[in-house]
Amino acid sequence: MATKTSSDDREKLLIELTDAFGPSGFEEEVGQIVEKHLGGFCEIMRDGLGSTVGKKVGAAKSPSILIAGHMDEVGFMVSGITKSGYIKVNPLGGWWPHVLPSQRVVIRTRSGKLVHGIIGSKAPHSLKAEERNKVMDLDDLYIDIGASEDNEAAKKFGVKVGDPIVPYAQFEKLGPDGKFLMAKAWDNRIGVAVAIEVAKALKNEKHPNTLFAGGTVQEEVGLRGAGTCAYFVDPDIAIAIDVTLAADIPGSPQAEWGEKIGKGPSISVMDGSLLPNPRLLDFVLDIADKNKIPYQMGSLGRGGTDGGRFAVTKQGIPSLTLSIATRYIHSHYGILHRDDVDNLVAILVETIKALDVKAYENIKP
Repeated sequence: MATKTSSDDREKLLIELTDAFGPSGFEEEVGQIVEKHLGGFCEIMRDGLGSTVGKKVGAAKSPSILIAGHMDEVGFMVSGITKSGYIKVNPLGGWWPHVLPSQRVVIRTRSGKLVHGIIGSKAPHSLKAEERNKVMDLDDLYIDIGASEDNEAAKKFGVKVGDPIVPYAQFEKLGPDGKFLMAKAWDNRIGVAVAIEVAKALKNEKHPNTLFAGGTVQEEVGLRGAGTCAYFVDPDIAIAIDVTLAADIPGSPQAEWGEKIGKGPSISVMDGSLLPNPRLLDFVLDIADKNKIPYQMGSLGRGGTDGGRFAVTKQGIPSLTLSIATRYIHSHYGILHRDDVDNLVAILVETIKALDVKAYENIKP
């Protein structure tokens, strides 16, 4: 029987992961959380870039299945410090600068000190007419950590070029039932959380395969960790867990047919990097239908996921991406729904329990 996780324990994990500091290239804290939660019953494996997974052998060594979310969040890196102590940055991942002015951020120095600041820009009163009508550029922005003409703050705190930066935001439950969850870094700490929770649910299960569950690195800067992780683990099947765009917001061009939060996890038929193995796709759909677990079908023309890199590693791996619809990704706060999290864990648990050698033989090309 699958091990049950209490609602409170799952929520604590979500808070722990979203609070963690981990932009692309600096995911160590998140990897430590993966190890903390899986190390008691899994063999912890870590590749040369830092992707971290727990290996759990079930009743059979084959097939081997990798399920992973990426551990990195979008952030910034210090690119320069002005004479007055303002911090200039380069992006780590994709940002639309219009979501940034007046938002709080945290810089981590080489010594580990966390330095708080706010993203500054010209006041509306100072903008020329042509500036008001143009798209804001990241170069127009800066971080104020208590700047002064003698650069005192940067010197005192030890902020240097190359230091990583993440949004400052806190987990909060919204809505009358508290199931709308708001936090930073849902993209993609929710994928990491789901992978951990699936492994925990199977802790005492003799599933007919070997499971690798955990997190990859550097997805937001080019799906880099997915390639090294899949090469290192060498699974027979790989499933990426990520977020996808929620269409239930004003002005969404996919409002009539796109995924909506709270209506089930998204099973992706394609994204900008992956055409999934069709038999693996149908297998997961059949599992969800048989177990009466709600889901939505997703199709994303732009944007890629780790599934795309998993699929083309080594000789090729049958791959699929499962997602959770999330509002306002790549900003300081995202919103998703707790039911979608629980239902995605349920789909993956039932999938792992059913993926035996016979099923794999029917899935592979």
